[in-house]
Amino acid sequence: MTADPAARPLPARFPYGGDYCPEQWPAEVRAADLDALQDIGVNTVTLGVFLWSSLHPAPGVYDFSLLDEILEPVLARDMQIVLATPTGAHPAWMARTADVTRVDFEGRRHLFGARHNSCPSSATFRAESAEIAGLLAQRYHDLPGLVAWHIGNEFGGMCYCESCAAGFRRWLQEKYGTLEELNRRWYTLFWGHTMHSFEDIVPPSALSEHWNGPAYTAFQIITLDYRRFQSEALRECFRLEKQAIRRHSPDVPVTANLMGFFPGIDYRRWADDLDIVSWDNYPRIGHGPGRVALAHELMKGLAPDRPMWLMEQTPSQTAWRPDNPLQEPGLLRLRTWQAIAHGAEATLYFQMRASRGASEKFHGAILNHAARTDTRVVREVAQIGAEVRAAAQLRGSRTEHRAAVCVDWDSWWSLEMSDGPTRRVPYVEEITRIHQDLFDRGIGVDVLSPDADLTGYDLILAPVLFVTGPERAANLERAVAAGADLVTGFLSGRVDEDDQAPTLDVPGHLAPLCGIRVDETDSQPEGVDREIRWADGTICRADTVFDLVTPVDAEPLADYGSGFYAGTAAVTRRDTGAGRVFYVGARLDEAGLRTLWDQVLGAAEDRAPGLERVRRRTEDAEVLFLLAHDGAHRVVLDAASTDLLTGDSFPAGAVLSLCAPEVRVLRRPLEGAPA
Repeated sequence: MTADPAARPLPARFPYGGDYCPEQWPAEVRAADLDALQDIGVNTVTLGVFLWSSLHPAPGVYDFSLLDEILEPVLARDMQIVLATPTGAHPAWMARTADVTRVDFEGRRHLFGARHNSCPSSATFRAESAEIAGLLAQRYHDLPGLVAWHIGNEFGGMCYCESCAAGFRRWLQEKYGTLEELNRRWYTLFWGHTMHSFEDIVPPSALSEHWNGPAYTAFQIITLDYRRFQSEALRECFRLEKQAIRRHSPDVPVTANLMGFFPGIDYRRWADDLDIVSWDNYPRIGHGPGRVALAHELMKGLAPDRPMWLMEQTPSQTAWRPDNPLQEPGLLRLRTWQAIAHGAEATLYFQMRASRGASEKFHGAILNHAARTDTRVVREVAQIGAEVRAAAQLRGSRTEHRAAVCVDWDSWWSLEMSDGPTRRVPYVEEITRIHQDLFDRGIGVDVLSPDADLTGYDLILAPVLFVTGPERAANLERAVAAGADLVTGFLSGRVDEDDQAPTLDVPGHLAPLCGIRVDETDSQPEGVDREIRWADGTICRADTVFDLVTPVDAEPLADYGSGFYAGTAAVTRRDTGAGRVFYVGARLDEAGLRTLWDQVLGAAEDRAPGLERVRRRTEDAEVLFLLAHDGAHRVVLDAASTDLLTGDSFPAGAVLSLCAPEVRVLRRPLEGAPA
């Protein structure tokens, strides 16, 4: 099943609102809530996310009266509706069926409880979830204001039950065909692991290949394949529900709320099935705006030809972390406009009203437990609600980024369970760290698979690309031949898709492209670093991992200044065809990364840490977003502009002063277009 780009046109109003759980409240409270929400600009509600136990109270028994009752006041207020299938949490009675609940990594069969506790391979769960999805679509397919179907909730989690074991064996037979091929590609002669029957294969868990948790295993390829299989099993659950919906509702877009940089699912393999790419943005402490920008672009890059929605963000704070800071005044507005700047065509919250009980009772909400409408949060939500009407004219706008960042789930999974060279390079954190100076320079990036067509980009960032076979290396080589600068480095090209080290010089299939070889890699504990000396005399430091680089037909740009390998190359450049390849052999500190980007891009006179600049194009205008995340900034406008949020007009050359968390959304007509 693929996404249907011809699904019903986008909502007439820019969707603004979010998750509402009116089943937790009596009818008179629901009516008052909806009035209050509508007064502050909310025009869209997501309903039914956790209603399965109410809709399906017993085997073979369905009761839609509560949902009918919930929908009535929403329809009376002409609000837009995102209707969810409630399959993120199965009813208690369903857990009595032996195959429904999950078995965890330690081999324990779970009882009924929490959510995300359904086995994705369970025949019972798959049949029941498709059934409820189909019945909902049959009943509500012509619902006025229905703008999207929302399948499940935050798909994820692993299961190690016998249903999954059987499904894994079938998946392996399809992939490998024969045991001989599986044994070859799993390298099972190591430690006498030859499989003599597919029935010998069990899920990799604490009871089989693992010790010290999910990241430590004797056979990384078995776990890598199991993660691939589980991602596909969850995808199949989504597909079955979508198929059931499509039988009755062929033209309403279908989505599922993804979670940005989430390790549990290879979202790239899901992209073809999503009519809308929607995701939940809950930045952790320490996740700065550069990391959030990358996550938005990761989600947009899954399906650049389809809409992206911000399905959830908190209006104030989360509740599930050890510390849950409030968003300071203006930060919610800033984050909302950052999402729109990166392509969001809806901005929604969790949640509309705070629950009174259970684990999310202290999670942020627009309306607090007292349902007050005079709070700081309500005032800010109302301000944003008035402003986002301007975002409707940005629909279908696009960026024209000249740089791309490669993200690959196989590399993520394989790197973080590799025995050696180090376990102290978290995949996403390293990409974020290396990208930061591009963000500070105002250079926008697309986030794509390393297997995507990368020709046409001026710059490609592919750090820690641990899994790189010959086809992937050839794809990067084509982009470089077309004129791209490629930046890669340590822990790249170390294994192929079967997690086997190639019988080649490190970095494997990337070595000829980089023009180097690495005979040894040093890894040192926290607190141990090495001096890096650049050819221009600049000195910086590096830590954690150090490739001892031998240039073959590349030029050294920096070498080590300490350690027994002092004088050995650490950073190189190879000019090839119309492009260049930079190999960074050590984990450079911030000063070193700034020096690297000066080498790649030239010295940056306009580096502005704390100020994000995003440009989007409509048919007749360019829209410049200025997002002040930190500090004070002065920006000289290069074109006459009108602020879409205030209506203020500025001539070319005007100087704007911004102080965090200020936002400007500046429209400037394209040449020949009406002002």
